[in-house]
Amino acid sequence: MGWIYVLVALGLTIVFSIMGIMQFAHGEIYMLGAYCTYYVSVVQGFNVFVSLAISALALGLGGVVLERFLFRRFRGQIEPGMIVAIGLILLLQTAAAVGFGTQDKWVPTMVPGVLKIWVIRLAWDRALSVLIAIILVSLLFLFIRMTRIGQAMVAISQDPDAATLHGIDVNRVSSLTMAIGCALAAIAGGLMGAIFQVQPFMGGFPMGKGIAVIILGGLGSIWGAVIGGLLLGLIDGLVPLWANTTVASIIGFILIILILIIKPQGLLGHE
Repeated sequence: MGWIYVLVALGLTIVFSIMGIMQFAHGEIYMLGAYCTYYVSVVQGFNVFVSLAISALALGLGGVVLERFLFRRFRGQIEPGMIVAIGLILLLQTAAAVGFGTQDKWVPTMVPGVLKIWVIRLAWDRALSVLIAIILVSLLFLFIRMTRIGQAMVAISQDPDAATLHGIDVNRVSSLTMAIGCALAAIAGGLMGAIFQVQPFMGGFPMGKGIAVIILGGLGSIWGAVIGGLLLGLIDGLVPLWANTTVASIIGFILIILILIIKPQGLLGHE
């Protein structure tokens, strides 16, 4: 769960850092990624891993469209961007309910069986979700650190006007950022669709957790999102063993409040 939170939070934090928009419809992109993976794997009969890749590509292209025609004109404007995102939530939820129905669906198991390591027993679907998430986070980190476009993303997040004066195409980088964020959310949705059910309103929970993660880890920090996601994932996974999910959520938010009292910018955020 922690690594799924990380994938969702990373998309949120890079979009906010570069575009200045809190994309509240990110959970619906996660939901559409799960449905796309289900459709390609179950209806079209493709391998689940191929379906995940197709889902990431399709939703990544969808992110480019959303950035170009909905969010670009509101870049850096928090309130108008939020209003557009909330409208998009209603639109995408309704479209999914009409197009796929409200009955629960499941993505096929990626690899059947249970992974056994000493006394640890873990379903292969969950183990592969962790592995895929680690690989994607590592690739994103290397992309930002090692490529010109990645460095352009960093420059825009620090000072968009100065980046423009240095010849960086802000529109192009914003489109790529939205594509990456949507692709990560789509993969997270597809992975969770193989563990839990797929339904039109599944995006609310990971979206809430994603916001909590970036507040805890610090806006704009990749490693902050990783640490925050793993902390909340461990709390959500371990606390219900002796209490329940409600207590786990309460403990998670108490942790966030305490961290923000001590360090208002989050664990790895900057002043």
